[in-house]
Amino acid sequence: MKITERASRIAPSLTLEITAKAKKLKAEGVGVVSFGAGEPDFNTPDYIIEAAKDALDRGLTKYTPAAGTLTLRQAICDKLKRDNGLDYAAGDIVVSNGAKHALANAFLATVEAGEEVIIPAPYWLTYPELVKLAEGVPVYVHTSAKNSFKITPTELEKAITDKTRAVLINNPNNPTGAVYTREEIEALAAVLRKYPDIYIISDEIYEKLCYGVEPYSIAACEGMRERTVIVNGVSKTYAMTGWRIGYTASATPLAKAIGSMQSHMASNANTIAQYASEAALVHDEGEKFLKLMRETFDRRRQLMIRLLDGMPQVTYIEPLGAFYVMVGIEGLLGKTLSGCKIDTALDFANALLEKEKVAVIPCESFGADGYIRLSYAISESDIAHGLDGIKRFIAG
Repeated sequence: MKITERASRIAPSLTLEITAKAKKLKAEGVGVVSFGAGEPDFNTPDYIIEAAKDALDRGLTKYTPAAGTLTLRQAICDKLKRDNGLDYAAGDIVVSNGAKHALANAFLATVEAGEEVIIPAPYWLTYPELVKLAEGVPVYVHTSAKNSFKITPTELEKAITDKTRAVLINNPNNPTGAVYTREEIEALAAVLRKYPDIYIISDEIYEKLCYGVEPYSIAACEGMRERTVIVNGVSKTYAMTGWRIGYTASATPLAKAIGSMQSHMASNANTIAQYASEAALVHDEGEKFLKLMRETFDRRRQLMIRLLDGMPQVTYIEPLGAFYVMVGIEGLLGKTLSGCKIDTALDFANALLEKEKVAVIPCESFGADGYIRLSYAISESDIAHGLDGIKRFIAG
């Protein structure tokens, strides 16, 4: 039987190969250190779990409006005002089944077949696949390590064509951990003001995980709010990845269109998870939990950086957000390490897992050949043990 061209355009993830091998080894009882984690290793806070239990006890198990409960959408509006200085009404918010679903909705609502979406590289590997599902065309702008892999105004303007419909901004960034300053965001906005028909899809899912810097939403720039779709959620901020709650904030007509699409594709996001997410956003315990998680991640970040400093064969850009370090291994490609010929980052990842039982994510599918991604959403002892294994593998 034939499958659609739409489905066949979607590329499989290179990370799945490594992840599957690591899981298989763990299932066989082999000790594996995995730097692949894309989620906090904290449990969801008790106050959020209790809110879910309370919703169940009260029988709140029915459909909600497609865009989400009014009280959750209002809590999101309050968050956007409090944290980002942005004024939205509940009708501008659509709650979805995770930020990935919210992104899919955003592209489907803004991009026509054949239109282009500018994606700075390195990028989260799902972005181009969602653009393709919307029958758009991903246009990659390969950024420079000298600028911490952040797109510059010159690079942005050079990439714009008469087919450009949207620009994707991920701040803080996965996989690099880069955070755009307010000045850098304002400079990008200055370029985009020249092109009033271009949307901005702003993925801000890691905004609460920053270290010594404050992220800035492009929606707060003059003239940008009506053209920006903010994508965010509770998964990274409150260790709620499995609860699957994300959201978009956009101009009212676009939000209405997104809500209409979602009503047919998925009805509403999980009802119980919506009540839990509302508690996450409004409860005083939330800030205490965030402070603890940020401090923990920051210690791990600094440990990873110190240990990487002891490996002159690799490079990295200090991450200021999220929980990843993107490590350059270009100088090791074409060499033989621990008896294994290494021509690509995927070769490096496969051989490292085989020899040292350490799993890392190769970044070919993130638009960054010659790099691997390490997550520090794991314990300090695992970070130390895993980086020791990488050091042995390189020296072997």
